[in-house]
Amino acid sequence: MTPYTASEQRYEAMKYNRCGNSGLKLPAISLGLWHNFGGVDSYERGRAMVRRAFDLGITHFDLANNYGPPPGSAEEMFGAMMKDDLTPYRDEMIISTKAGYLMWPGPYGDFGSKKYLVSSLDQSLKRMKLDYVDIFYHHRPDPNTPLEETMSALDLIVRQGKALYVGISNYKPEEARQAIRILKSLGTPCLIHQPSYSMMNRWVEDGLLDVLEEEGVGSIVFSPLFKGILTDRYLDGIPADSRAAGQSVFLKREDITEEVIGKVRKLNDLAQERGQKLSQMALAWVLRGGRVTSALIGASKVSQIEDAAGAVNNLEFSAEELARIDAILNA
Repeated sequence: MTPYTASEQRYEAMKYNRCGNSGLKLPAISLGLWHNFGGVDSYERGRAMVRRAFDLGITHFDLANNYGPPPGSAEEMFGAMMKDDLTPYRDEMIISTKAGYLMWPGPYGDFGSKKYLVSSLDQSLKRMKLDYVDIFYHHRPDPNTPLEETMSALDLIVRQGKALYVGISNYKPEEARQAIRILKSLGTPCLIHQPSYSMMNRWVEDGLLDVLEEEGVGSIVFSPLFKGILTDRYLDGIPADSRAAGQSVFLKREDITEEVIGKVRKLNDLAQERGQKLSQMALAWVLRGGRVTSALIGASKVSQIEDAAGAVNNLEFSAEELARIDAILNA
């Protein structure tokens, strides 16, 4: 590839939302490197996707220590992209990573101890060739480590200059409230929570979004396309090259039932009436009303990133459209 120079128009179309009560703004669409950026994947394809995302104003790139496969390889690939393309733009980027799942053998390579979190971030920074990350998350609650220890580790990491902000992921409402208040008492506010959320997975509406609003914490939602089901990918069956056809651990053939696809087809009809692709409408839907700061997408090709960025062109829903969506989903 030729040397990378970012588009001069990169900030013209993307929408940026303030994250909770902080001074930080995040793009409405962020790019996650959970899939398709590991050691088994094409570097040049991943590089093309990250370049295009940044050219479209997607300034936030989300990773975790265990992303790959193998674990750690997504961070290594991103570190190569920093070296090859992105170092001149570091101050225009929000880079996040996480720790909370198994990374190495023994008692110190999993969950939420201070030992694990500090060691894991040190490894992540080396893989990504960074001095600091913008956001560091605890990836999941640890039932066996006191929450005070886990949150004090996040506070320590900020005080060490290894992260500018901290967040939590996969915490239920009451767990989240406790974590947020502990961090506040330590003097390192919780910036953000990262839960799953989509039209077909609405658990965050049962208390979590209320907690985040009350506490002034932002949110970035993963799987807003519900494992790819909320796209036009499966309208006419299961394509041979799809995730479902390959029996992915994240999406299985039996998940694509006729009942589910019947709903997806009706949602697709509504998206077409709105002048959007279904994927764009699904992203707009999680962002509706301003309760969610950013929608975190995954991608396997550049065109998917372009489609996602286009969602910001139509983020408004009428009351009638929202009622139709609810009726389709609840039928």
